[in-house]
Amino acid sequence: MAKAAVTYRCTECGWTTVKWVGRCGECQEWGTVAEAAARTGVLRSLAPVTVTAERAARSITEIGVESTQRRPSGIGEFDRVLGGGIVPGAAILLSGEPGVGKSTLLLEVASRAAREGRPVLYVSAEESVSQVRMRAERTGALHDQLFLASETDLATIVGQIDAVRPSLVIVDSVQTVSSGSAEGIAGGPSQVRAVASTLIRVAKERDLPVLIVGHVTKDGSIAGPRLLEHLVDVVCQFEGDRQTALRFVRALKNRFGPTDEVGCFEMAGDGIAEVPDPSGLFLSRTATPVSGTCVTVAMEGRRPLPVEVQALVVATTAPNPRRVTNGVDASRVAMLLAVLERRAGIRLGDKDVYVSTVGGVRLAEPGADLAIALAVASAATDRAIPHTLAAFGEISLAGEIRPVTSGKQRTTEAARLGFATRIDDRSATVREALRVAFTSAASERERELDAAF
Repeated sequence: MAKAAVTYRCTECGWTTVKWVGRCGECQEWGTVAEAAARTGVLRSLAPVTVTAERAARSITEIGVESTQRRPSGIGEFDRVLGGGIVPGAAILLSGEPGVGKSTLLLEVASRAAREGRPVLYVSAEESVSQVRMRAERTGALHDQLFLASETDLATIVGQIDAVRPSLVIVDSVQTVSSGSAEGIAGGPSQVRAVASTLIRVAKERDLPVLIVGHVTKDGSIAGPRLLEHLVDVVCQFEGDRQTALRFVRALKNRFGPTDEVGCFEMAGDGIAEVPDPSGLFLSRTATPVSGTCVTVAMEGRRPLPVEVQALVVATTAPNPRRVTNGVDASRVAMLLAVLERRAGIRLGDKDVYVSTVGGVRLAEPGADLAIALAVASAATDRAIPHTLAAFGEISLAGEIRPVTSGKQRTTEAARLGFATRIDDRSATVREALRVAFTSAASERERELDAAF
């Protein structure tokens, strides 16, 4: 008999090949090509199963929602991202780079739940229980209702859940847990799929919320099969530069709430603290205005944040002037420099330009264009913009200022923080915006002289 051909298939995208390879030729993922089951071309018919009374379909109007009421985690910024709290039976995936503070945040969530008298099971597959205890002692998260387990076997973790009967389970992390019913090593696509599916099934059957930590790859995406993000109910991303104390939690997917909320936290020596009002984190503290600075109001989700943009323009004799950016998009800055030179008559071709944000925040939206342009123009002309001025708006190649989203929220936040002068899309062009900014600076200087003499 002729030997049946063996086919290999990528578990990520479905690409097939006649021989095994380590990397998929379609999606370029490593370790996702596995032997596929032979296709016979015959579809087997399925016999219907008798549905019991407990599983019988009911009218949607007869189904109550009392069992799915949200339960606050005790951390307001985390509840903001989740949509108001943790839903019973929800599977929540929290991803982030190593060392950003994922375990610290979840340990704080566990301790807050334990203080309310609810048992919590914290399963660490990466650290020993003594290591977790040391961190909990440092952050003040010790409580009798917080149970620790250091397990990497999925069956043992389920057994721990049966023994403790917790109201909340935290698994750190899904890539280090393995199942005896799946092939491959821990962290492989088949293992991650099997572990996540079992944990989610336990969560749904027992109305038990499960928080799962996920590793990320070099490009920032969640490690493992893409199916992992489809299986869970909520996907949160923990962001932040390890050189700064500021951290952000964003919801990339949320079946129970919005995905445009952002939670702000600050890492400290004794743990992580929420920052309900981060308005002062991204502003400098200079007493007098300095040339090359301008404040904008950026939107992080639905939250308006004032951010100060700083620019430095220095004459150079080098044939290729330097363009250095930090916290802003370099290509966007290059476009704004061209607009300033062509539409506003500010020569920058023979000067080095440095643009940065205060506090390590990153501005990716076009609404910061106007503030960047004003900061560069202020540095180039050595004319300071007053502290009471805030600017936001998108700049086109024609030099026009275009409206941005959530303009009313930005204006309200700027007024709340005491910015008396605001430059937005009501200023038609960049040249007119520069005129308003420098006129405001001159008026403020005159008021200072009048007060002094």
